Amino acid sequence: MAEDSSNGIKIFWAELPKADEDFLGAIRDWKNVQIAIDEEVIWLKGFTDEQAASSEIQQLPNFILYELRDGLLFRKDALVPSKKMRIALLWTPIDKAIKLTFPISNNNFFGIDEKVDVKLKPSEEEQPAMALLCTISEIKEAITTIPKFKLEKLDWIVINDKTLFLGTPLLSFPGKTFWLKDGHLLPTGFDFEFKNLSSLLQRKYNADQNQWLLWNENGSVLYLNKEDFRKMSVSSFRLTEKSREWS
Repeated sequence: MAEDSSNGIKIFWAELPKADEDFLGAIRDWKNVQIAIDEEVIWLKGFTDEQAASSEIQQLPNFILYELRDGLLFRKDALVPSKKMRIALLWTPIDKAIKLTFPISNNNFFGIDEKVDVKLKPSEEEQPAMALLCTISEIKEAITTIPKFKLEKLDWIVINDKTLFLGTPLLSFPGKTFWLKDGHLLPTGFDFEFKNLSSLLQRKYNADQNQWLLWNENGSVLYLNKEDFRKMSVSSFRLTEKSREWS
C-alpha cells in the first residue's frame, strides 16, 4: 500500500549507492531514520524537515533526496516524478544497521605513536573553552604577574615547549583553546565529524578515564595522563623552567 502524503506532511525518502555506505556514519545517530538494501542501492526514509535540509545530508556524496507523493518519488522542487516508491523492502533503524570501526594510523601529534583515524569538522555550536595551550617562551614573563587566586584554579602540564592549562577561568594568554566533551579536549570551534563517536572512543581508548585526549584539527590525538597534571603556581612554573634549562 502506497504511503499517503496528501495531509500536507512531507515524507522524505533517499537513495545512496551501496558502495558509499561508509558515509552514512555522519547520520548514524538519527534514530528516526530507517534504511533498507535493494541490490546495490541503499534506501532511507523517515527524515524530518530539519534533517532533510541539514548540512550532514548535503555533504553526503551521491546522495539523492526525494519527496514521496502518492507512491511516487520526486526530487527536490521537481514537478515530474523520478521513479516509483520501492516496495517489499526490509527496513532497519539506521543506528542498528550501521556499525562503526576505529582504524589506527601513524600520524603523530607531539610524538605520540598512534592516533584514532577520525575527523574533526567546524561546528556551529559555541562551547566554553576549558583548556589553553601556550608556548612557554611567550608567557614566562607574564605568568609571574598573575594573581595567585587565578592560578590556583588551574591545573597544568608541560608538552615539549608548550604548556597546557586546564580549568576556568582561563588566563588571557596567546594560545590555542579547547573545549571539553566526554573526556576529550577538542579545539574550540570544532567537533567530531560523527558526533556519536565521542563516548565510543572513550570506551575503546580510555576505559579507565585516567587520561585526557587532546585533539588537533587534523584528527590526531595526544593522550595525557591526568596524574601528570599539577596545580598551577608561579613557584611550580619557575621550578619547571629551571629543570628545562638544566636538561
